[in-house]
Amino acid sequence: MNIVISGIGGHMGAEVYKLCEACCRGAVCIAGVDPYRDMGGGAVKSAIEAGIPLYESFEALPAGLKDACIIDFSHHSATENLTGYAVRNNVPLVIATTGQTEEERQMIDEAAGSIPVFFAANYSLGIALLIELAKKTAAAMPDAEIEIIEKHHDRKIDAPSGTALAIARAIKEVRPEATFNLGRSGNGKRKKEEIGIHAIRMGNIVGEHEVIVGTQNQTITLKHEAHSRALFAEGAIDAAEFIIGKPAGLYGMTDLV
Repeated sequence: MNIVISGIGGHMGAEVYKLCEACCRGAVCIAGVDPYRDMGGGAVKSAIEAGIPLYESFEALPAGLKDACIIDFSHHSATENLTGYAVRNNVPLVIATTGQTEEERQMIDEAAGSIPVFFAANYSLGIALLIELAKKTAAAMPDAEIEIIEKHHDRKIDAPSGTALAIARAIKEVRPEATFNLGRSGNGKRKKEEIGIHAIRMGNIVGEHEVIVGTQNQTITLKHEAHSRALFAEGAIDAAEFIIGKPAGLYGMTDLV
């Protein structure tokens, strides 16, 4: 399985590259794309030493990739060039970047009309299970109040996390009246229908997501904690293996599990 790593110079791109070096799931890195590759980094240095071509943009990446899949851990601002290349060259795409604007999400949807696209806010099986449990709990306790707390390292740009928003949107499927209150502040009582979403940024926290569902008489807490970034890289490689050969469409973690 041939992999092109978009964002190979970043922390998560490096994790994907390490797994490719170990031939995880038979994955082999055949190229890397990153406009910041000259900044260095372990994965970039190893790729150069291994003779793997690196490119500063998708415009420079050659066409005609064979049996390949692109895994993207770059930045949401690359969405247009990323999806454009993948569609033009009929290459399956795994998008593991978060923070997309509505316009960029539309680009992803449009690309899925031509190629298989796997798009998830979080590539952990545990998070997929957490989301399902949160939906079931919210449905079973219609009068309960719900709060979501997410914690990440101090380098994470978007807040709240894409995973926290994915959890909230999943709960909204069983509670259509729900509204999202991002980082509650000011005076006033919480509204019955609101879901509070709170972001914490500090240190080197890999990722923690907690869903608190409570009534006046009881509280249920659902929590997932990631111990290593390799967890998400491995999930992305699993997703790549899954969509290669699939028909065009938008896939997610529920399809994988």
